Amino acid sequence: MIDHLRHMAIFARVVDEGSFRAAAHAIGISPSRVSETVSDLENYLGITLLYRTTRRIALTNEGRIFYARVADMLRSAETGLNELNALSLEPAGALRISMPAFMSSSGISTAIAKFIRLHPHVALSVSYTDYPVGLLEDGYDVNIRAGWPEDSSMMSRKLGNMERVVVAGTQYAASRPTPRTPADLEDWDWIGFEHRPDAVDLTSVSGETAKVTGRSQLQVDSAEALAYFTRLNVGVTVLPSYLVERGEASGELVRLLPDWCPRPLGVHALWPDTSRRENLTLLFVRFLADHHI
Repeated sequence: MIDHLRHMAIFARVVDEGSFRAAAHAIGISPSRVSETVSDLENYLGITLLYRTTRRIALTNEGRIFYARVADMLRSAETGLNELNALSLEPAGALRISMPAFMSSSGISTAIAKFIRLHPHVALSVSYTDYPVGLLEDGYDVNIRAGWPEDSSMMSRKLGNMERVVVAGTQYAASRPTPRTPADLEDWDWIGFEHRPDAVDLTSVSGETAKVTGRSQLQVDSAEALAYFTRLNVGVTVLPSYLVERGEASGELVRLLPDWCPRPLGVHALWPDTSRRENLTLLFVRFLADHHI
């Protein structure tokens, strides 16, 4: 039976994820291998666990009984690992993490590098994407999001704020009169970002607010692309300050309206309240929160 413990865990993951493909993505192996593993387990038990169609899977009556036992076994195993991690001086285990693509070279990624150097027995799989992903749906242990979380069913902790600035390519800015107020930017060419509204809200150092809706000939879905096209003098946009600092250092970018700033982005970590690796997740999140971003 020991040889089939892994088979049982994969079977449970298929049920949890709702398909062989989703389970394969969560585990990190091919869908065909997942299907073969479940078939091997069924052959070993001499029963059918899953009904398979081209669109969905469903548990047989025997599968439902067996899944309940396997789920209990896996919960006990995870509890044991969590308890040992709590007692151990050296954390161990694996976490799957999702975060925005534009944070790939941010202070958060720097903190992750420090974390894995500090804990050599911890394995992290980090997915960088500017498209929102689900925790339970996509099999992640922790999601790091820039903005303001709306999912109250998840545990969350604020990691810090990410300052943003209005910026343009140096040559593009030089071709225009220096803006004095947000209204001066209305007729500038803006580079749009798919994941935020077209209108940009700005706040002055004195607390005054203004909204700018400039024309946009180009829209992208990546903050790195946003910074790249800005350096190519296509127009003006809003970028995280750490990306702007690099462009300023190279002489390619210039800040506009230094007395006016967009609202900072709150950076939060989110995780399920029934995390599979609770102690390791909390250790990771606390580490990020304690290191400035």
